[in-house]
Amino acid sequence: MEFKGTEPILCSQIIRQVDQHLIDLLSSLDPTEWDLPTVAPQWRVRDVAAHLLDTALRKLSGGRDNCRVENVNVETPLDVTALVNRLNHEGVTVYRRLSPRVLAQLMQFVCDQTADFYESLDPFAPARTGVSWAGEMTSLVWFDNARELTERWHHQEQIRLATNRPSIMTPLLYAPVLDTFLRGLPYAYRDVMATPDTAVLVEISGDCGGQWCLLRSQNLWNFTSDPSPVIAAHIIIPQSIAWRLFTKGIDRDSARAMVAISGDKALAEHVLQLVAIVG
Repeated sequence: MEFKGTEPILCSQIIRQVDQHLIDLLSSLDPTEWDLPTVAPQWRVRDVAAHLLDTALRKLSGGRDNCRVENVNVETPLDVTALVNRLNHEGVTVYRRLSPRVLAQLMQFVCDQTADFYESLDPFAPARTGVSWAGEMTSLVWFDNARELTERWHHQEQIRLATNRPSIMTPLLYAPVLDTFLRGLPYAYRDVMATPDTAVLVEISGDCGGQWCLLRSQNLWNFTSDPSPVIAAHIIIPQSIAWRLFTKGIDRDSARAMVAISGDKALAEHVLQLVAIVG
């Protein structure tokens, strides 16, 4: 099997499809379902929907229109986390007050424009923001767009899980989400010491998954496309829990009981520490 992790993830057009699924989903919910709890701590369905509306509006205002109404000093990943947590709290506080009808209608309006914006960008140009959970304070547009896809997909999946709606865990929509999440592995392993040429094979089982091979060089970890590395540790994670694992939607002990590990257990289990969201 060919290893993933070494090629750009060009997925801007998929965001439009994911968002259309979101709008259809929100329009189908009955009033009681808007107050169901989700796997996101302290957020109900209406809060997750409010968050998705808020982040789309912020992307248009800041990314497309270059609007800045406050000066914030962001120099480290901790600064990013503090800022994102504050903005998320402020946005959810405001937009959770909207009626389901108004929120769904606004989501349609905004998502049409954000999709146009993502598709208009040069994927290999510098993005305005870096993917901090992957250790990047500056990133290329393709990675920032892929990160945005993971946000739109996994929060929608939280709503679907809470309301017992069918998942959108399809190869077209979910495979690039998984690939994006796992791009955070080299940063997650940055403090893990090993001899050069030590390899960790990460496998997501299921038709949306694949294999990623993390290889230790002299000073850091990175993905390799070498088809025959010597594997020191191999971990298999079911695709059904992978998105929850990397977005803090399942506790590590529960996840550990559902994965299969061979070889160096401690080395493989470090994959379970990957968090591919901010906050």
